[in-house]
Amino acid sequence: MTLAARRILIIGGGFSGMAAAIELRKRGAEVDLIEIDPGWRNYGAGISLGGATLRAFRQLGVLDTFLREGSAADGVKICLPHGPQVAELPTPRIAGADVPGGGAIMRPTLARILADATRAAGANVMLGTSFSAIRQDPEGVDVELTHGECRRYDLVIGADGLYSKTREALFPQAPKPGYSGQAVWRAVLPRPPEVTTATLWMGPVKPGVNPVSADQMYLFVTEHRPTNDFVDPQTFAAHLRGLLADFPAPLLQQIRAQIGPDSQIVFRPLEGLLMPRPWFQGRAVLIGDTVHATTPHLASGACIGIEDAIVLAEELDRGNDVETSLKAFEERRWERCRMVVENSARLGEIEIQHGDKDEHANIMRQSLVALCEPI
Repeated sequence: MTLAARRILIIGGGFSGMAAAIELRKRGAEVDLIEIDPGWRNYGAGISLGGATLRAFRQLGVLDTFLREGSAADGVKICLPHGPQVAELPTPRIAGADVPGGGAIMRPTLARILADATRAAGANVMLGTSFSAIRQDPEGVDVELTHGECRRYDLVIGADGLYSKTREALFPQAPKPGYSGQAVWRAVLPRPPEVTTATLWMGPVKPGVNPVSADQMYLFVTEHRPTNDFVDPQTFAAHLRGLLADFPAPLLQQIRAQIGPDSQIVFRPLEGLLMPRPWFQGRAVLIGDTVHATTPHLASGACIGIEDAIVLAEELDRGNDVETSLKAFEERRWERCRMVVENSARLGEIEIQHGDKDEHANIMRQSLVALCEPI
């Protein structure tokens, strides 16, 4: 097939931007990827991934590397605060019968895997670079880069995240990210042998652990915080230990005792964004957190951004013009991404309000079923 756009600029070197570069290079596009961070760093502890993400990794060609460097397992264990397991959420093997239904990995490790694949695909990566102006006409897009060069493209893809400069340039009236009233704490700890899959404990806060490698796991704790206030990093370890004080489960208390200055603790207020359609203007389109940033309640934020990249590449490869391709991309992605953002936000609201547990369970079940559907 003939690509609707041959020469493409991707703004942002996060997960969705790298996935777009990999998929578009497979189809013969000339791809420039610009990333403002000269070190192309990715901060954070672990990231939990569902079967839909592993299915996307298979499409990208990085699944085997993920399975080697991360961790994959079936099911999510649900436990009471004092320890006994009361349920297990199934995680269907939608990436293939040979691939567990979920997993986790260190964020910097996943970023390195995708960066290596991006470069191996032949994308031209320019680090420490952003844009200063985007000017469109019916035939193309002129982009002034911050190192002084002006380049012309058939298509620009904005993948520069929650605080996107591209979104601001193209859609100055777009909504701003909103604080959810919750924050998440994450830490990296040694993995006890009994932690073989994702495990959650029910309580006033929702702690959980997930293996990220053969010998490490990450701890995550969601905390209700009515206002988005600064938290002194010097207090991180003590605060995180305090959040687990009311959970007598022996495993959690063992984990609590290990939290210290070397635990790579990350604190993140949870924000969300769902930009109304359209997600494109002329020959520029937005993907990933730039248009649909979600809280982590469905562990699907990275997933839907990477899926965006795959679907966009598929639509550009159907032999249609740019406008038709971008409309088809948006049509395929809107409902799935809306579902993840809005259902994740609702799950957070129920937790904050100590709301209906049946509603929470139904939303989880319906969302996970929907995520199993083809993209």
